[in-house]
Amino acid sequence: MKLHLLDILILLAYLATMILIGFYMKNKAKQDKESYLMGGKKLPWYMLGLSDASDMFDISGTMWMVALCFVYGFKSIWIPWLWPVFNQVFMMMFLSKWLRRSNATTGAEWLKTRFGLQGKGVKSSHIVVIAFALISCLGFLAYGFVGLGKFVQVFVPWDLIKDYVPFQVADKYVPHFYGIVFTLFAMFYSILGGMHSIVLGDAIKYLIMTLACIAIGVIAVQHLQHQSLNVPKGWNNPFFGWHLNLDWSKIAAEANKKIADDGFSLFGIFFMMMLMKGIFASLAGPAPNYDMQKVLSTRSPKEASKMTGFVSIVLLPIRYSMITGLTVLALLYYNQLYLKGPDGVTDFERILPATINNFLPVGVLGLVLTGLLGAFMGTFSGTLNAAQAYIVNDIYLKYLNPQASTKKIMSMNYMVGIAVVVVGVFFGFLAHNVNDILQWIVGGLYGGYVAANCLKWYWWRFNANGFFWGMAVGVGAALLMPYVTTGLPLYWWPLLFVLSLIGCLIGTYTAPATDTQVLQSFYRTVRPWGFWQPIHQLVAAQDPNFKANKNFGLDMFNVALGIVAQLCLTIFPMYLITGMYQPLGFTIAVLVVIIFILKRTWWNKLED
Repeated sequence: MKLHLLDILILLAYLATMILIGFYMKNKAKQDKESYLMGGKKLPWYMLGLSDASDMFDISGTMWMVALCFVYGFKSIWIPWLWPVFNQVFMMMFLSKWLRRSNATTGAEWLKTRFGLQGKGVKSSHIVVIAFALISCLGFLAYGFVGLGKFVQVFVPWDLIKDYVPFQVADKYVPHFYGIVFTLFAMFYSILGGMHSIVLGDAIKYLIMTLACIAIGVIAVQHLQHQSLNVPKGWNNPFFGWHLNLDWSKIAAEANKKIADDGFSLFGIFFMMMLMKGIFASLAGPAPNYDMQKVLSTRSPKEASKMTGFVSIVLLPIRYSMITGLTVLALLYYNQLYLKGPDGVTDFERILPATINNFLPVGVLGLVLTGLLGAFMGTFSGTLNAAQAYIVNDIYLKYLNPQASTKKIMSMNYMVGIAVVVVGVFFGFLAHNVNDILQWIVGGLYGGYVAANCLKWYWWRFNANGFFWGMAVGVGAALLMPYVTTGLPLYWWPLLFVLSLIGCLIGTYTAPATDTQVLQSFYRTVRPWGFWQPIHQLVAAQDPNFKANKNFGLDMFNVALGIVAQLCLTIFPMYLITGMYQPLGFTIAVLVVIIFILKRTWWNKLED
């Protein structure tokens, strides 16, 4: 263990601060349901954006990205399109303001603005969104839990503390023990102070992470000054052909095995699948998790757009400074790192903790460790808050106790929070590694989500019955897929999408269209573009001054520019830290031009 007293004190100070924040925000959070779950919709957009970015800077995802950067080099900037990361650009340009105009508390509550309160499939559509939200929240809780345990185990070997633990823990469950300990801290402050605690805690964590990431970048540059990276040909080239063509056999043969196991060798096909899935997933809008909750918590639709745009700016350059810095150190000293798991197989997800533990000085190590543990706690608390919102707002208050007092609502929030944590930890015990959970969530589960959630924005005839059957078929198939087939979950996506789309169409045409009054209200309030002509005619007949949204072309132009800008923000620290100054200069020039254009085509045109 390389931790010194200063490192331990930094970590303890952070944990104590989080507990104090929970107590400090408790009274403000318990004023009412909206204050607890959404900060009273009074928090500024830049604080919510910082919080959202901070929640995305999770420990498990960062471990995964460092492993990707090591093995795939600069081509790894494309792999997060699995999420897809560019959904933030679609939200920034138009979907965030559409979503916020509903003034809803959760994604399930939002459905009543689209489908109303009466009609075939309305109640079922409500229930299926809650089910999807809870499944995805529990998946992300398990994902974070597994990554955290693997991370802490490197810094605190079990042999040092096992004599102080009053019960036996099998070796394979040591990461889970560490996961439970830090999960309890995250649970405490997030349940006690709600969204107020989460946003303030995320701001503190982001400050720590920024200092840590810059320090890692500087240390990596210093180590690289008198050495060169031993990497395969093409490693530092972000562009690619049909095949990946990275040969690690003479440097780290285990990396070739990882590429084969990941299924990314035919990178051109993998990329096209990611892009196709990513565009549809982005058009579907945010999934019902902490990201959606932050959008719904903004003060206005205009601020919702600003908040989402702010996320990429504050997240990507800082996060990739850490990812690139740790990758450079791991490449320079690969033979000094022990990356084998309990089964004796090289686990590249261990690069992040192993590199931090071996090459960071006292103080910086404490900052990085604290920041990454805080990253876990922030992601965990944001996801927990979203799960609480769905259970309390959309189940308890809608079906069980609509007249509940504020005191009862707060008590239910506390109990639900504890129950969700227990179930999330249970799923964490069943998971093998970070990558498996991530691939299933983004490739499988979200594949069943996309079709129904695309159609709800852009097609007037789509109804609640179609939404229910599309979601039920898609999510049900995603849950069954791991038991009937093998391979990369991303490759299941076209089948899941088609099955879900069939469910959507059959469900839609076996039930009447949504009430025209509901559709007119939605169209007037949200103002989407798409196939809304029959409803537009009805609205225009009542209000001749009403103008249809004809910004499809401009929005797609802005999306294309935004995705390029997002890639520039990602690769900028990679070029900087590895000393590739010519492409760095070109990247900065492209970024400046895009910012200048978007100022005119997006920022100046924002409206509520």
